[in-house]
Formats: sequence, C-alpha cells, structure tokens
Amino acid sequence: MTVYLFDNTLDGLLTAVFDSFFRKQQDVMLLTEDEQLPLFADEPHRVVTDSEKAERVLKGLEKNLSKDGLHMITISWLSEERTLNQPLFNFICKVFKTKVKGLERNASDPDVLEVRNTCRRVLHEQLRMKQFIRFQKAKDGTYLAVVSPDHNVLPLITDHFSDRFNDQPWLIYDAHRHYGYYYDGKAVIHVTFENETEVPFDLSNGKMDTDILSDNDQLFQDLWRTYFKAICIKERMNPKKQLSDMPRRYWKYMTEKNG
Repeated sequence: MTVYLFDNTLDGLLTAVFDSFFRKQQDVMLLTEDEQLPLFADEPHRVVTDSEKAERVLKGLEKNLSKDGLHMITISWLSEERTLNQPLFNFICKVFKTKVKGLERNASDPDVLEVRNTCRRVLHEQLRMKQFIRFQKAKDGTYLAVVSPDHNVLPLITDHFSDRFNDQPWLIYDAHRHYGYYYDGKAVIHVTFENETEVPFDLSNGKMDTDILSDNDQLFQDLWRTYFKAICIKERMNPKKQLSDMPRRYWKYMTEKNG
C-alpha cells in the first residue's frame, strides 16, 4: 500500500496528484500529516507542496474538464471535510488517466458522486448564509455580521453582498475560522484580528458592543423581534418545519432568535 502524506491544502493535494504520476504510483492512499498510518503500510511519501506543480495539474484539469467540473473541485474543497480528500484525489487522477469528457457527470462513479454531493452541500450552505445573515449597524455607519458556517463559504457570498450593499461599508466575520471580509464601498478586503478578545462584538452571538451600536439599529432590532413574535401564530406553529427551513445552528446570530 502506497501512502502519501500532505498538508491538507488544495495545492498540496494537487501536488500529490503530480507526484503520483511522476512516480508512476496510481494506487495511492492520501492522508493528512496528522492522520495515523494504517498497519503494514510502506514508508509514506511526504508530499512537499509545490505551487508550480499544483499549477501544472490545474492547467491540465482546465484542458480536460468543463467549467462545471472545475467548479465542482474548487467548491467541494471549501467543505473542509477530511472525508473528501481521497475521493477528490481519485477523481482528479481519473480525469488524467481516462481523459473521458464529461467524467464529472458520471454519478455511477463513487468518487465523482462524493465530490458532486460535497459540492452541493457547500452551495446549499452558501445559499443559507445569504438568507440568514443579520447585519447590525455601528455608529460610524459600518454594518457587521458574525457567522459560523459548517463550510468555508465566505469567499462565495462576498460578491452577493458587495452588489446588494454597494453603497455602504460592511464586515462579515467568520467566528469559527477567525477571518472575515470588509467592504469599504469600493473593494472587498480579507481581514483578521491579532487579538479577538479586543474586537467590539461578541463572537459567541454576534452582538455588537452597545457603546458602538447605532441607536437606530437597537430600535430596529427590538422592532424586528416584536414583529417576529407577533407573526408566530401559536396554533399554527410547526417546529419540525421551522428547523428544516431555519436550522438551529444559525439561531445564535439571528436577531429574531437572539433577543
């Protein structure tokens, strides 16, 4: 059994694909550097991530895959699911080995199916982020939203909000991954904080500190909670349907559920 260890980055995975063809090792078990080696495995090959090798593999994929196929690879990677590594590696290798057009649509292939389904889960998550993000307005006019999605979908939703709120500054911050995007009215900028304990908002629920929260925004939040309670007709409540439409994991950052 040939085992490859990589650094759990997309460039690292693409480098592993390059190495497998260069070393003529097609049957490879791909593991991250912190995963336990299987019993009776040969000495593992440690993949050294190389951006040039990764770029060569990516260019090869562009020649052999449709835009949808490339999209499927890059979007599925944002899932951050460890279980994706092996099927994604296998799928990319099959693209080069078979050179079959439309391989990404072959749902009978278990590796292709796993990558497709993972891609769908990520796209579903980014859609829900667009629906459930709740902004708060600071006194300086900046709008803030804190999120903690299951998948790393912030890169997929910034265009939506920069188009929708193109005349006002905003910050969307991922509390789980410790980074965010700030829009200054012209460009979207990747941001991190050296010390999150000093940020003027609570990462556990997204609430902005009262001393910087706009007075009008506090009023609107109270009105929104009152409206949400008023439209909830007790006799017609369907908790199961509500949880399906609005999963509980989103509640802590939603104004109507965070009163």
